[in-house]
Amino acid sequence: MKIGSIDIEENGVFIIAELSANHNRSIENAIETIRAAKRAGADAIKLQTYTADTITIDSKKDDFKITQGTIWDGKYLHELYQKAHTPWDWHPKLFETAAQEGLICFSSPFDPTAVDFLETLHVPAYKIASFEITDIPLITYVASKGKPMILSTGIANEEDIELALAACRNAGNNQIALLKCTSSYPAPVNEANLQMIPDFADRFGIIPGLSDHTLGITVPIVATTLGARIIEKHFILDKSIGGPDASFSLDEYEFAEMVKAVRDAESALGQVTYELTEKQKNSREHSRSLYVVADVEEGQKITPENVRSIRPGFGLHPKHYAEVLGKSFCTKAAKGTPLQWKIIN
Repeated sequence: MKIGSIDIEENGVFIIAELSANHNRSIENAIETIRAAKRAGADAIKLQTYTADTITIDSKKDDFKITQGTIWDGKYLHELYQKAHTPWDWHPKLFETAAQEGLICFSSPFDPTAVDFLETLHVPAYKIASFEITDIPLITYVASKGKPMILSTGIANEEDIELALAACRNAGNNQIALLKCTSSYPAPVNEANLQMIPDFADRFGIIPGLSDHTLGITVPIVATTLGARIIEKHFILDKSIGGPDASFSLDEYEFAEMVKAVRDAESALGQVTYELTEKQKNSREHSRSLYVVADVEEGQKITPENVRSIRPGFGLHPKHYAEVLGKSFCTKAAKGTPLQWKIIN
């Protein structure tokens, strides 16, 4: 599965900076946020492509009021999305800026018209947001475009995931990543359930990753050690500009710290090998071996009093200790002589 020039399975962890509503209705903020994401080490910038009218309707009925204990409680859906959306006429400029910065740019579409619009911008991949994972007609239409599919699972149970994956595969699209996500804003660390990342890979045969709404960078680091190949985190130029997602987004300094920590974590994972590095081989000189620890004469028996396993490692391997006890020295040897077969009868 490749997104742009990046092979998601072969390259390092694919790190996505989520712009979301963090432009706070300023295209200048959006452009500078993209540039800051590049400086912070992101591989990609992700937008959200919708309008208030393509994602919901303008209604003041109770069904449309947010009351789930979120940071947006009391607002109506249309009101929130009117404020949070990224205007479609900004998209070409944002894609152009990302390309100039060497960042991959793609988006989450929220209805078929958004998909059609994004196709004109030649997006290299699509992201299905957590709350759209049950929209099987939308997933089917997006998957039919043949681009890599990244699906967040923040509100999904197992059946929802299976239906979404089937929709992709029935459309002939097997380029699929599933992101473990907790749809709380911010999300408590103890609800991250990162053990699901390797389970996603085993159970569903997809590329696993993380879409993270926790505060800080601990969860992305742990996700990396559990096999996440994609990490997505909300990114903001400066939290002081405010906006609907500011409180659970990382600024440039924090995001850069996350990128460094993720890169260090994947570097530390390394590979399964029992071969020693040159430094490790040199360090073996300070391991234990058998040494003469008291002056001895020719013909004297080897005993625990005159031969011991000590550091450094230039004598016989300690595994020979029981074997040499009771044998005789064939020459005299001074204290500090490494025990060798040539001085033993």
